[in-house]
Amino acid sequence: MVRFKNRYIAIEVKEERGVRPGSKLSSKDLYHKIYGTVSRLHGDYGIASIRNGFSASYCNEITKIAILRVRHGPHKFVTSVLPVINNIGDVPVIINTLYVGATLHQCYKFILSHQKKSLIELLPNIPDEDKSKFENEFLNFDGILAKNKRIKE
Repeated sequence: MVRFKNRYIAIEVKEERGVRPGSKLSSKDLYHKIYGTVSRLHGDYGIASIRNGFSASYCNEITKIAILRVRHGPHKFVTSVLPVINNIGDVPVIINTLYVGATLHQCYKFILSHQKKSLIELLPNIPDEDKSKFENEFLNFDGILAKNKRIKE
């Protein structure tokens, strides 16, 4: 048996300025938009390449960060279409690729450090009573490594 290698892509989905805040980011919408864009730009070959291993593993509506899983090799099709995507649903967005890694754990560690940096930038502007709420929301990764957390406990 041959082991299939995966690549995990951490992306940030930013809403463009002037858009109503609070729009929901779902992994299903993100998956279909990326799948359709790969189909449009790379055709049947691109779709056939990513079909078996592509999924939107994690999508945080508050921080607007998502993790995509793709097989190694065809992950280049997915990373090449991310800058082309201008909207998800009716919401105009800008997608930034934050990190491409071989394991979900490394992706998690990168996102955690990225979130800590952005939290440090935001905290001086937030009232004291809301700081703990923001810390909990920004550094909450329930579901990403739930299996590993259960094993360690």
